[in-house]
Amino acid sequence: MKYLFSTFSIKGCELKNRIVMPGLASFLIENDGSIPQKAIEHYRLRAAGGPAMVIMEACAVSPEGIVSPHQARIFDDRFVEGLSKIAQSMKAEGAVPAVQLHHGGRQTSARVINGQPVAPSPLPCPSIRGDVTPLTVSAIQELVEKFGDAADRSLQAGFELIEIHGAHGYLINQFLSRFSNIRQDAYGGDIQGRSRFAREIVREIRKRVGEQYPISFKISAMEFVKDGLDVEESLEILKILVEEGVDVVQVSAGNDATPEWICQPMFMEKACLADFAATIRKELGVPIMAVGRINEPLLAEDLIKTGKADLVCIGRGLLADPAMPNKAREGRLDDIRTCIACNTCMQSIFRRGRVECLVNPTLGREREMAFHPAKTPKKVMVVGAGPGGLNVAWVAAKRGHDVHLFERQPHVGGQLALGSITSFKKELRKLIRFQKKQMERFGVKCHLNQDATPDTLKDLSPDVVILATGSTPAYPEIKGIDNALVISIDDALNGHGLPEGKTVVVGGGPTGCEIALHLSESGCRVTIVEMLSNLGFQLESVTRKMLLRKLEENRVTFKTDCKLIRVEENGVVIAEKDGKQSVLDADQVVFSTGNRPDDTLFNQIKTMGYEIHRIGDCLEPRSAKAAIYEGGVLGRSI
Repeated sequence: MKYLFSTFSIKGCELKNRIVMPGLASFLIENDGSIPQKAIEHYRLRAAGGPAMVIMEACAVSPEGIVSPHQARIFDDRFVEGLSKIAQSMKAEGAVPAVQLHHGGRQTSARVINGQPVAPSPLPCPSIRGDVTPLTVSAIQELVEKFGDAADRSLQAGFELIEIHGAHGYLINQFLSRFSNIRQDAYGGDIQGRSRFAREIVREIRKRVGEQYPISFKISAMEFVKDGLDVEESLEILKILVEEGVDVVQVSAGNDATPEWICQPMFMEKACLADFAATIRKELGVPIMAVGRINEPLLAEDLIKTGKADLVCIGRGLLADPAMPNKAREGRLDDIRTCIACNTCMQSIFRRGRVECLVNPTLGREREMAFHPAKTPKKVMVVGAGPGGLNVAWVAAKRGHDVHLFERQPHVGGQLALGSITSFKKELRKLIRFQKKQMERFGVKCHLNQDATPDTLKDLSPDVVILATGSTPAYPEIKGIDNALVISIDDALNGHGLPEGKTVVVGGGPTGCEIALHLSESGCRVTIVEMLSNLGFQLESVTRKMLLRKLEENRVTFKTDCKLIRVEENGVVIAEKDGKQSVLDADQVVFSTGNRPDDTLFNQIKTMGYEIHRIGDCLEPRSAKAAIYEGGVLGRSI
């Protein structure tokens, strides 16, 4: 990968390769804006993994611009010390330390800032809603000054590049776009007016940092909304900003109304924004950073090689595996833990108040989940080669334990392997590949095609038994459940059902919706029957939005607020919310109505005197994320 690992220079700022970690919210910042050790360690590890530059997450330049209590701040001198520790940690590991300056504008809430959000115009944020206060000209000028003050503090903290966040529906983007800016004064109207705020910020920062210091600008080149920015208009804006002093541009997309273009889910193409970057690169004359589902080195290499970008931003990919650049440079591609674009990181931020990763359970827990050799090596028996079993097996083996993994199937992966059959979840295979590679690397002894029984335990005589036996489908007790029309999820995904025809999927949760989409793409006419009023209720919001859109595009019929009464010879009988019953014709019926723990082996061996642990679905049916996390924790503790 000679292109990806070639050097590059931005105004005297020397980059050892073309990989940049863009600014991503870590949610590791304390509520008062102070920088804890875990945040410093988070950034140190990303820098140590080998990217040329790491851009610290968005730092608020003013108190009313904060979008979360966990956001980093740079609007007071008291924050400089903590920020400098992050910059120093990056630099010590060989990465150029950069920082992103930010103001949320209307894209925050009164609850967060204890006041009304400010905006260019009296238009509320489409996702958060609520009244906003249009900025006066004097208030705009004060904010320009605050961006300049933030640049001064960036220099004091030791950052070597400043990026201005002008994308994703935040304040600068709000001024740039007719979607959010309907002002009639000098800060609205045509491109010259709408770009004036950004232009003045660039000019002020350039005045503060001098001519030789590099400035980046991040823009949503396409907003995908009526009156929003498109590539042509963005290019005109960028030409203006380059004249004022911008040295490099990060080409992103989306705003508060189109978040799927900001943090792209697995349904979207890899490098889906790269063509926008390429178009701008041809015309602009400054280095361009591409971003957007660039999750593997070979893809990044191709973007540089074909001239679509000068630098590639890999964000979630470095959350999943901080060492990706080093592994790629060393040719260890199978050793990379690839981001699968499940958007667990986004879901955890909004639901749990911290960033987490499905494939990397150590994210945000780097210190507490550090590896330590086992004090007393043990013989460990792991039963079940699903996500939890695979993870606990290699983690325990890495620590020095003698690990034996038993799996009744001829292959590993469990539910991951089954889920990877669908067109939109094929990247799960890369997670399986990674887990297999780690097991090979650390000497896990695999016993495939072999059922584990009480006799197996007696023969192996392990010190520790870990059950990761998963779960089995939970079918409702209704008439006709044994009808020939009913096929299993396994059969539905593996093509053993009818390739075409009318199909009813009972259960509109995440799994049911994914099965329905898979079957509809295969040619089936699908109807989802769901007791709740909404489909995919537990899914991360952006993923859910895209999945429902895909279902509609494939003409899947939704029957919500409906209860299944019985299965008949030629279909199913359902009852609607008002109690009225109707018949849905069907050639096959698939139940996705939950699972129950497979505790058969546990019940057989629990009195045999072994140290037994259960992880994943065999303890309680949940998610692959929970199983991998539990495997990671247990593997570090035995």
